[in-house]
Amino acid sequence: MTRLRLTIISVVVLCVVALCMSVGGRKVSAQSAAATAEPIYNPYPPGILPSDIAPELARVLREVNGIEAEAIRQWHAIPPPVVTGNPPILQNTGVPLVEILGKLMNYDRTISPNENKACASCHMPYAGFSGPIPSVNLTMIAYPASAPYRAGKRTAQRYTYSSYFPPLQYNATQGAFFGGNFWDSRATGYLTRAPDAEQAQFPPVDPNEMANPDTACITYKLSLAPYRSLFEEIWGAGSLSSITWPANVASICATPGGAAEFGSNTQPVVLSTADRTLSDNDYLHWAASISAFEHSLSVSPFTSKFDAFLKGTYKLTAEESAGYDLFKGKGNCNSCHLDGRSTAPAPTAPTAVDTGVAADVTPVFTCFGSANLGLPKNPRDSFYYETSPDSLGFTPNPAGFSYTDLGLGAFLRSGYGSAANPNSAWTPFASTSDGQMQTSTARDVAMVPPQCPTTEAPGPYFQKEFFHNGYIKSLKQLVHFYNTRDVYPFPVQSGECPAGTVEKVTCWPTPEVSANLDMTVGKLGLTDAEENQIVAFLQTLNDGFTTAFPDIGTYTGACMSGGTAATQGNSTIISAIKLQELMKQH
Repeated sequence: MTRLRLTIISVVVLCVVALCMSVGGRKVSAQSAAATAEPIYNPYPPGILPSDIAPELARVLREVNGIEAEAIRQWHAIPPPVVTGNPPILQNTGVPLVEILGKLMNYDRTISPNENKACASCHMPYAGFSGPIPSVNLTMIAYPASAPYRAGKRTAQRYTYSSYFPPLQYNATQGAFFGGNFWDSRATGYLTRAPDAEQAQFPPVDPNEMANPDTACITYKLSLAPYRSLFEEIWGAGSLSSITWPANVASICATPGGAAEFGSNTQPVVLSTADRTLSDNDYLHWAASISAFEHSLSVSPFTSKFDAFLKGTYKLTAEESAGYDLFKGKGNCNSCHLDGRSTAPAPTAPTAVDTGVAADVTPVFTCFGSANLGLPKNPRDSFYYETSPDSLGFTPNPAGFSYTDLGLGAFLRSGYGSAANPNSAWTPFASTSDGQMQTSTARDVAMVPPQCPTTEAPGPYFQKEFFHNGYIKSLKQLVHFYNTRDVYPFPVQSGECPAGTVEKVTCWPTPEVSANLDMTVGKLGLTDAEENQIVAFLQTLNDGFTTAFPDIGTYTGACMSGGTAATQGNSTIISAIKLQELMKQH
């Protein structure tokens, strides 16, 4: 699709979105009305942006608005707080109040400069709080920012159970890092001691996400929010309303971060020292409230078939049971995605038997560590093509296709594309951490909307993306990658597998980062049937079995069908070499 056609379509849809927002009961501000005129950023070669990007973003916004309205009703149903004790506690209602405040924040689209992007825009409940747009999951990988269509470089990581990750710590005995949030663990929790709270502070001011130019913009928008009184009930009277804002604050906060007019200034909202301190404290309270929501039963409830199995109220089917045995045995999955039991039999002891009982009845199915699994570079990642400035003068990725995602290693260096490392004692371990990405929880990895009951073709299915760069498109492929990475390696880039091979089936392109490869995977010897059994077990980790998962029924998009899980998404593979050639012509 040409830039001209995409711009025309996008402007029309944005106008429709503005109309829907007005009809939905939330007044469209001058700020958001002006945003519809912002030129579309489209530096991408053909095939990167999905053709339905504008209507799909509009769909998600409608869903977000609906859940925000629900959250407001839930807030008003909670009795007014009674403050008592020393230290003072909101007796009886403190937990539900701070959790609903976090939910209200999570679904508030007005937090972004163009009032078109909530936290939930990239993390919806029906996808296990990961990416909600099937076509984006198939194509551009990262989700469009508030400034259309800037995008980051990684998939929208699930944040179910993210609150269970400890602060990042280097374990000298094991010689490895554990904890933190984000794929590269850059939300260390060094200050809040809660990595998921710190994680909530990054996207609002990331130019490739919500794109506020100053953390004070979030505080300013909270001071205008319909739930301001709730914030001040929890975090203190006057914590928002007593800040004196400069006359140009609305204009600044309606301009996406990265704009040339800001230069390197990350605090363009000019505040007194006292007001900046208040704002900074409010931003910590924003983080704590989001963390409370993520820890709540609305996000991380332990209500899966597996939880019922541990309780003794559900019996695994033969397929699920066989998959579980493989998960903690031949497949060696349990060596990183811990289930609270032993790992036996194992590749090193194939005759061993697990005779123990569950040591942990609330396992999070992660070791909280990081590993380089050897994923190939995904040339579909939109970040590689953002090499020219947008209308605001911002260039997301001057490095272009030469950019290599070093994950944890980049963060430890305070490197490009990551964040500042708050502990110089960690820096010497950067080179041995290159390519490592966080070991996500396996819980809710298969969560999908009820009307699209699986992640797997032929479906009907909901198309997800897996791992940090979205290279894998089904759980079958995910397990097959673990199983055969070292069986079918080829020194090629994606889209260049030799004739007679099938990418992701009998051909795995070379790893993006070849150093520090995790060798516990790659050649597991699983049969095709055994791979399918592990997939069946992974599906038992979806929450919502014993109690309905909140807001899971809000998906209003379409399901997909056809094909096979083994080659799911392969029709969208584009040669890395051809993409680079197209980029030169674009």
